[in-house]
Amino acid sequence: MQSITILHLQILATVAENHSFSEAALQLEISQSAVSRAIASLEDELGVSLLVRGRFGARLTPVGERILVHAHQILQLRDRIDHEIDLEKNLSGGRIRIASFRSAATHLLPPLIAQFCQRFPHVKVSLTEDDPTGVELALREGRVDIGLVPLPRSSDDLETWEIARDEFVVLLPPSAKPFPQQLTWQDLAHYSFILYNYAECTSVVRDHWIQWQQSFKVAHEIKEDSTIVSMVSQGLGAAVLPRFAALPIPSGIQVRSLPIPLERIIGAAILPNGLHSPAVFTFLDLLRGKGSFASKA
Repeated sequence: MQSITILHLQILATVAENHSFSEAALQLEISQSAVSRAIASLEDELGVSLLVRGRFGARLTPVGERILVHAHQILQLRDRIDHEIDLEKNLSGGRIRIASFRSAATHLLPPLIAQFCQRFPHVKVSLTEDDPTGVELALREGRVDIGLVPLPRSSDDLETWEIARDEFVVLLPPSAKPFPQQLTWQDLAHYSFILYNYAECTSVVRDHWIQWQQSFKVAHEIKEDSTIVSMVSQGLGAAVLPRFAALPIPSGIQVRSLPIPLERIIGAAILPNGLHSPAVFTFLDLLRGKGSFASKA
């Protein structure tokens, strides 16, 4: 048998509150199957049925109601422990300065910053956008504490960690005839492409074509990703962009994977010898899913 964990009790309390396994999964941001496994494991460990499943949802059994009272007490004690740890780490104040390239700043960071601020409301978090080279410069000049950049970097004075991956997708103009789900290089050879103007990911895409010995026709080179997406929607060419950079994608544009998949690695970077506050290291834990932010599912 496995021991009862805080997560087991948290899942039980959330299911009981929502009377639903699926709603509990959404609230806890884990899969419904993980919720079901946790409840089954808890019932197996205790040797009693805690919930009754029926058309009205999940309801506590009488013994489940009594156990939930103690579960709430344990969860409250855990919250007090977390509070004491936060005080010890000096997370009752301070600031975190973050710089990021645009698409990660738009689609990756906001929910993470919101999660952090909800837990540590007295820590001030600021976010600025810049291109990857500008993010590196801001780190070296001490204007920011954490930078988000595509990996790998050519510089060796930064300490980096992978935090996410972003697939390069093909954006195809609207067509009455749907494209196959699996594209071939021959399918793409019919198109001219709209590229970023002097962007790092443009070099990645060109190198990918060269690696697989394919020709690459360029129709336009554009500075803004939103302009590229708009031009594709008007039938002025196709594009290959990281998915985050392409969002939001207008209806009508067909989105496919490349014949040979290509991903952009998104990393967090800091100056390894910088005088970083406990709040900075805690936000790094959030980005990396480590420490108190480690997945428990």
